[in-house]
Amino acid sequence: MSIESSFPATGSSPSEGAAPAPLHRHFIRQIIDDDLASGRHSTIATRFPPEPNGYLHIGHAKSICLNFGLALEYGGQCHLRMDDTNPTKETIEYVNAIREDIRWLGFDWGAHSYQASGYFARMHEYAVQLVNKGLAYVCHLTAEQMHDYRGTPAVPATPSPWRDRSIAENLSEFARMRDGHYDEGAAVLRARINLASPNMHMRDPVLYRIRKAAHHNTGTEWCIYPMYDFAHPLEDAIEHITHSICTLEFEVHRPFYDWLIQNVDVPAKPRQIEFARLNLTYTVMSKRKLLELVTEGRVNGWDDPRMPTLCGFRRRGYTPAAIRKFCELVGVTKFNSLTDVALLEHAIRDDLNRTSPRVMAVLNPLRLIIDNYPAGQCEWLDAVNNPEDPAAGTRKIPFSRELYIEHEDFMEDAPRKFFRLAPGREVRLRWGYFVTCTGVEKDPAGCVTAVHCTYDPATRGGDAPDGRKVKGTLHWVSASHAVASEIRLYDRLFTKENPGDESDGEDWRSHLNPDSLKTVTGYVEPSLAEIPAGTRVQFERIGYFVADARDSKPGAPVFNRTVTLKDSWAKAVS
Repeated sequence: MSIESSFPATGSSPSEGAAPAPLHRHFIRQIIDDDLASGRHSTIATRFPPEPNGYLHIGHAKSICLNFGLALEYGGQCHLRMDDTNPTKETIEYVNAIREDIRWLGFDWGAHSYQASGYFARMHEYAVQLVNKGLAYVCHLTAEQMHDYRGTPAVPATPSPWRDRSIAENLSEFARMRDGHYDEGAAVLRARINLASPNMHMRDPVLYRIRKAAHHNTGTEWCIYPMYDFAHPLEDAIEHITHSICTLEFEVHRPFYDWLIQNVDVPAKPRQIEFARLNLTYTVMSKRKLLELVTEGRVNGWDDPRMPTLCGFRRRGYTPAAIRKFCELVGVTKFNSLTDVALLEHAIRDDLNRTSPRVMAVLNPLRLIIDNYPAGQCEWLDAVNNPEDPAAGTRKIPFSRELYIEHEDFMEDAPRKFFRLAPGREVRLRWGYFVTCTGVEKDPAGCVTAVHCTYDPATRGGDAPDGRKVKGTLHWVSASHAVASEIRLYDRLFTKENPGDESDGEDWRSHLNPDSLKTVTGYVEPSLAEIPAGTRVQFERIGYFVADARDSKPGAPVFNRTVTLKDSWAKAVS
C-alpha cells in the first residue's frame, strides 16, 4: 500500500465518527439511575444550551460529551438549544459554527434543534402570569441605582420605589416596555421575591430588559428580551428536559430556577444539576478574553491552532476521539480544579500514535553527500506506514546521492554520548543504509554547510549482514525529490500555568508565549506533495502534524504541528 492510498480522501482519522457513550460512573449518573428506578422519569432528556456569542472551546466539549453522552447511554435525547436572548452579541456566524463543532465532535441532536428566540412569545406570557400574581413589577431604577439598592449578604436590599405598584399599573407599564415607549435602561421587569434573602440572586432579579437591536432570528419583532436566568428554566420546562445539567457557577442560581418553575404554569418540572467546569492549564476559557485575543490581533482568528476553541483544535489536527477521551479522563465532579493540559496532549498522542501514517520530514536541513553512491542513481526503498497498524502497509521513498538531514543530527566535536552523526561515526539512515561521516564543508564563517559520508551497500533496509550495530538512526529526505513546505511549530499560548488568575496584579496578556508559533521552511518526502488538507501524519522523530485545512495546497503543503512526540514542557519544568 502506498502512503497516498493510506490517506483518507477527507483527511479524517479512522477514529472519527459517532461518539460512544462514556463509561465512568459519577454522581449525575447516580441521580439519573435513582430517578428512573423511582419512576420519576421513564426516559431522560438533556440539553446543551450554548449562547451564540462566540465559538465553542474545550470547556464546552466537556459539557457536550456529558449531555449528549448521557442521552446516548440511557436511550434518551439531547437537545441543542441556542440561548439567543442577547441580540447585541449574537450572530448567525456563531450559530453555524456551534452546529459544525458539535457534529465534528461526533454528536447529533436529530430533530431536537431549538432556539430561545423561538419561545419569546411564550416567555412573555409567563412574565405576564407573574405580573398578574403580584410576583413581578416594572422598575425604573438605573443600573447604578439598582446596584446601590441591592445591599449585602448581611444587609437587606432597599425596596425599589416602584415595588408596590398595582397589578394593573404593572401590566400597563410592561405593555409600554413591549411596545417600545421606553428607551434602553429606562425600565426593566423584576421578579418580586425576597429583598432580605442571603442569596443575592433572589433579591428581585431582573427578568426583562429593553434592547432596541435587531435579532438574528426574530429581526425587530421584539424590543424587550428575557434575561438568561428567566429564559433558561422556561426553555427547559417547555422542552420537557428532565435533567438540566449546568456548570457549578449556576448553583447559586438554582433557587430562582426552582422558584420560577413553581410559580408559572409550565408543562414540566425540570431539575437543575451542577458539575465542575473544565479549567485547563496554560489556557484561558473566558469568552471575553478569547474574543479580545481575536479582535486585538494576538492570534489569527477563532480557528488559530493555538486557540482552545474546537475549530482551533480541529485545525491543529486534534481528533474528536482524543477530545472525547480527554473529557472522559477528566471525569465529572462537584469540585473546581485545574486540569493539566498534558492530559489532553497525552490523549491526542495516544490516538495519533495508533492512527497516523509515519513520514519523513526535515525541518532544519543540512546537506548530506554520499561520496561513494553513484551520481544520478535513485533507489526506491520500502518504508512502513505505521508499525502500530500492519494494515496500513508500506510506501516507496526515493534514496539518492544527496540527502537532507537535521542540523541537530550532526556534531563536529561530539561528546561520547552523542549517538548521531559525527566525524568517523557510523549511523543508520531510516529504511536506507549505514553511513559513516568522512568530512564536512564549511562557509567562510566556519559553519558546517554539508557533511560527506560513505555508505555500505550491504546494509540496505537498515541492517548489516555481519551483525554490527549502530546506536543512531536518522531520518532524511532525498534532496532532489524533497518538497519544500511551510511548517508551523505551534506551542502553548501562555507561559503561566493559570493565566486567568490576575491576583498578582499582572495583566493576563503579559503571559502570552512569544514562542507559541515558529514558522520554518522544511523539506518533506514526495509522498506528501499532494496530501489532502486536514490529513494527520507523524513526522518521524519530530512530532505529529496536520496539513493545514486553509492554506495547504496540492504541490505546496503547509503543516501545523499538533503535538510533539514527547512532553517538552515536563522536561523544562523538571
